[in-house]
Amino acid sequence: MAQVGRSWAGALELTVMVGEQPVRALAYPDLVGTPVAGDRVLLNVGALDRGLGTGGYALVVAVPDRLPEDPPERGHLVKARYTPLQAMVLGADEQDSPDHDVLRDADDLFGTPVVVADLHSALPAVLAGVYEARPTTRVVYVMTDGGALPLAFSRSVATLRDAGWLSGTVTVGQAYGGDREAVTVHTGLLTAVHVLAAELVVITQGPGNLGTGTRWGFSGVQSGEAVNAIGTLGGRAVASLRISEADPRPRHRGISHHSLTAYGRVALQPADVVVPDLSGDFGDAVRDAAEPLKARHRVVRVGVDGLYDALQAAPIKLSTMGRALDEDRAYFEAAAAAGRHAARLVDVPPPGVGSQYS
Repeated sequence: MAQVGRSWAGALELTVMVGEQPVRALAYPDLVGTPVAGDRVLLNVGALDRGLGTGGYALVVAVPDRLPEDPPERGHLVKARYTPLQAMVLGADEQDSPDHDVLRDADDLFGTPVVVADLHSALPAVLAGVYEARPTTRVVYVMTDGGALPLAFSRSVATLRDAGWLSGTVTVGQAYGGDREAVTVHTGLLTAVHVLAAELVVITQGPGNLGTGTRWGFSGVQSGEAVNAIGTLGGRAVASLRISEADPRPRHRGISHHSLTAYGRVALQPADVVVPDLSGDFGDAVRDAAEPLKARHRVVRVGVDGLYDALQAAPIKLSTMGRALDEDRAYFEAAAAAGRHAARLVDVPPPGVGSQYS
């Protein structure tokens, strides 16, 4: 190994010499220990060899000459199950957890607004909209396992925590590393509200997005499933649309086919689908594309005035698919509009039993 680079919560960046070639690598100290300069490291270079943007690291599998100490015995949840780097964690919902008594009979989100987004890159933009509308909101992030499994892979989450933009995190399914661990999206949402006292929840997959260019073969299909979980538990689902004016792929320009499939076909519970009030022909095209979603959802037009300034003030540099704020402004304004709308719901009393909110 040549040198140790920057670090953030749960992750350490390295430069490793593979022959004569320097390679950027990432280690998770909780799993493999803390490498130091001069250590030999065993690397997995699969994603790096494929040139994947989000996965553009070699990953440290082991430091073979200096193994880490045995982890403390805690929890019965196995995340990244039965892989060589599986993680044993204490689930908020398991019997030995101090949170178990709270969650054992928890069955309701009490109308808490939950913003659902496809891509992890939407998270800071959603939060920018939330805090522009309601600066004191207590927000908890629920990360699903559609993308990266370790929460520590996300530099965005680490920065947002440091900036006070996230009050807590929950990792669900195979994902791990949050302030609380949960077995399912359902218990993750309940944990966010009942244990971490969220006034508003944002749920997305971790960094990375698996897509195949087919209607159903993409990891963001989880967005529709999240809407179903939110509705089942009595929350208020706020659907953030994936919108782009700059994506070179026709299927992702305007409203992405991912959003239209997830919300239009997978989501069976109702949601507020937020359509940003964009100008010009592009704005008209977005509004037209959202029309079919009215068959299942309440389509809400939300103004974007002031959101660009809020996005510029975010504590991290915004980026999606390698495009910055000014290169794909519509994408970020759409996510921020969803955050703005959800923040306005925080102080709205939940609907009565058996009614639909309007």
